[in-house]
Amino acid sequence: MKKNWERSFSEMLKHEGGFVNHPRDPGGMTNLGVTKRVWEAYTGSPASETEMRSLTPAKVKPLYKHNYWDAVRGDELPSGVDFSVFDFCVNSGPGRAAKTLQYVVGSKPDGQIGPKTLAAVEEFVEKHDAAFLIEEYNDARLSFLHSLSTWGTFGRGWNRRVEGTRKLSLELKD
Repeated sequence: MKKNWERSFSEMLKHEGGFVNHPRDPGGMTNLGVTKRVWEAYTGSPASETEMRSLTPAKVKPLYKHNYWDAVRGDELPSGVDFSVFDFCVNSGPGRAAKTLQYVVGSKPDGQIGPKTLAAVEEFVEKHDAAFLIEEYNDARLSFLHSLSTWGTFGRGWNRRVEGTRKLSLELKD
């Protein structure tokens, strides 16, 4: 829901941390969860390591709002579900986050959250409730992450992140 953007952003940043350039991370150079490639696409210009290290929450907030929150229509998702979908979107991309939501609610998995997906979400929540959707969504997210070849390197952290996201999402639900 619209009211959850600010908190979702600040909570997501707790998972992302500061500057890293882990050799096994396909994202490469990253700061505050923003990869060099994403930052360059967003700004339209090359980024040096110095620039990447100097990113601040205030600098990256508009990117997160546009590229992630708005991409999964966070303002239109039920409270709690919005944070789960946003956090997965940041972690694995808008398409994957949308397809997972569509799969869970029984909508056509095209990777774009539109009116049909939003209607399917609403119907699912009416039938089951938001807590059940949050549980199912985070279980599906964990299953996807577990299937990745980098699970051995990053799995413990991903597991902590998903469980933290699940907990906060359940607290946020209406």
